[in-house]
Order: sequence, then structure tokens, then C-alpha cells
Amino acid sequence: MPRKDPLAGVPRSKRILDIGLTLLAAPLVLPLIALVALLVRLFLGRPVLFRQQRPGYRGLPFTLYKFRTMKDLHSPDGELLPDAERLTSLGRLLRAFSLDELPELYNVLRGEMSLVGPRPLLMQYLDRYTAEQARRMLALPGLTGWAQINGRNNVSWEDKFALDVWYVDNWSLWLDIKILLLTPFKVLRREGINQPGNATAMEFMGSQGAKGRRV
Repeated sequence: MPRKDPLAGVPRSKRILDIGLTLLAAPLVLPLIALVALLVRLFLGRPVLFRQQRPGYRGLPFTLYKFRTMKDLHSPDGELLPDAERLTSLGRLLRAFSLDELPELYNVLRGEMSLVGPRPLLMQYLDRYTAEQARRMLALPGLTGWAQINGRNNVSWEDKFALDVWYVDNWSLWLDIKILLLTPFKVLRREGINQPGNATAMEFMGSQGAKGRRV
């Protein structure tokens, strides 16, 4: 039997935009990636990259690549310390300007992510989504997205997922271009990097009515 295309349903124009813009930006981005990799190696050591399984299009898992921003520190009983205690000054700087996300361009070229789409979250969240929230996975996950330019981590999980589903229902190539144009302004203004009172973002524990449905 012919192998099913994992990107079936993803608009061809979206993939063309992703690949075209990524390759076009490569001469400018590659030196920056090399510089960040060197800084991470000098101040955080190895490994330079953070790898983690994340749910992608229609919930299919893929390996996400990011630059490390935290030290691998454990308590005396072996428990991993909280993010606030492991996040370094360099890590905060990289997160503030989203430079830790640059390796995800490799995921974009592989077709596992898009430049624009709902952010790829954690595998354990799959069983915590409501059926409506799970519809966010009907689009390729992205480096930036509608939720990221409309509050990022300053909005609740429920509002963020609602923005993701709105993007899925209203997608157009022009919407992707609009989000890409607005993203640098949001990054430079450093809006919504962390949830208030947290070093990163609080874990999503589920919404009322969650049944763990996948799409």
C-alpha cells in the first residue's frame, strides 16, 4: 500500500512560503545560529541543543530542536529543580528575543513545522485538551502564531487555544504574512515572554470537559 502523506491537508502554498522564506533568510540567520550555538557551548556546555518530542500536525510526534536555556540541575534527592532555578542569564536573554527558537527552522525545512502556526506544546497535553482545543493541531505547529502576536504568555491557556483554533478556521496566506510582519515588533517589545509570576509558563493541567481527543 502507498504510504500516507503525513502533510496531506497542509496547503501547498504554505509549504512554498515556509521553504522559500527560510532559504531566503539563511545567509542572515546561519551566522546568528552559529553565534548563539557558541555562546550556549561556552556558558551552558553540552549539549548545545535541547531535543524533545512534541505533537505536530494531527498530533503526530516529532523531535523539536531548540537552543538550551537551562542548566541540568537536580535536588539532592534527584528531582529536577524548578525552571526559575535552572534558567540562566543567557537563557533569559535568548528567550526574551526568541533566539532559542532558531533551530526550529530545521523542523520547518523538514515539514514538521511551519513558520506560522499554533506553538507545539507537550505530549502530555494531548489527553488534557477538549475536542475543540484539539482542533489547534489541524495546522502545522509554528515558530510564531496568532496567539503569539495576541498576548503570547500573558493570556490564559483557554484564550490561547481559542486564538489557535481561530487561526485554523481563518487561515490564509495573507494571514501568515501579516503574522510574520507583526512578530518582530512583538519580539523587540518583549511582550508576554513569561506568564506573570513564573520564569516560563505554567503547565496546562486541562480544561473542564477535556476528553483527551486527538484529531
